[in-house]
Amino acid sequence: MSKSKQTVVIGSGAFGTALAAVFAREGEDEVMLLGRNAPLIEELRKTRRHEAVLPGVDLPQALNFTIDPSVLQTADTVVMAVPAQAQRSAALYYAPYLNGDAVIVSAAKGIERASGRLITDVLNEALPHHHSGALSGPGFAVDLAAGKPIAMALAFRSPELARDTATILSGRTFRIYASGDPVGVQIGGALKNVLAIACGIVEGAKLGESARAALISRGLAEMSRLAVAMGGEAETVRGLSGLGDLVLTGSSRQSRNFRYGVALAEGNFESVNAALVEGVYSASVASELAASHAVQMPISNAVARVLDGQLGIEKALEELMTRPITTE
Repeated sequence: MSKSKQTVVIGSGAFGTALAAVFAREGEDEVMLLGRNAPLIEELRKTRRHEAVLPGVDLPQALNFTIDPSVLQTADTVVMAVPAQAQRSAALYYAPYLNGDAVIVSAAKGIERASGRLITDVLNEALPHHHSGALSGPGFAVDLAAGKPIAMALAFRSPELARDTATILSGRTFRIYASGDPVGVQIGGALKNVLAIACGIVEGAKLGESARAALISRGLAEMSRLAVAMGGEAETVRGLSGLGDLVLTGSSRQSRNFRYGVALAEGNFESVNAALVEGVYSASVASELAASHAVQMPISNAVARVLDGQLGIEKALEELMTRPITTE
């Protein structure tokens, strides 16, 4: 009989808790949710509920909770489910406790603003003795935690490691597709947040479903161009982590990025906590990456300028609609 695997999910927010719940629900491997908020972890242990972010969802009995980082010493797989801008600091904080053979999976969808680097590059720098991969794709935390069918992509530089880790983390309701293209997977995951803000602006400005469909299709072209310029594959972006996630977050108010775009267009942006909106951080970085790689990304650039206060929404729409006519 093979030894069960141990998985630790770092981060007790909505997505981290949801991932830990779906991993634990399979009942085959040991799963631990590791957080730093002691009162919250104790509440989760007692009530099996995280009402603040996953209302009405019962967390499985097999899921364990702790604030003790020593659990990482025996973990085979460590899932970093903290925001993109906190991945480096979290990695450095937990590094001394990691099992030397642990595989690291980032569940963040963003680009580090300070360095302009993809998160797996950040983790490879912070944890040079570990293999780091990226998990991304369409899936709201509440659906994931409730055990609804969801599919995502998991990318490592090694396709074999991606397949092995995907097999460990997949389950009856959570299917993970392995990829050897971490650049494409992460560009899709990060830029879909920026484009979801643009979709929210279209919604808030009442420009219609046709305009949003056009934005999604042209936004996908921007994703593909940047991914290829950075060494990724266009086909990856047309999959779960790019198109799939963009369709989901660009059309639902469950998405923080979409809601923030709506609030911007309605002049009510203070109603959404921008600190929790990954697209706010990724927009300017994406614009800088586009410039450095000589890639045309008019939609992402417009979002960045709107967020930086350099461009009004009406003027941004005017500029996009008066761009020179080219071939698709």
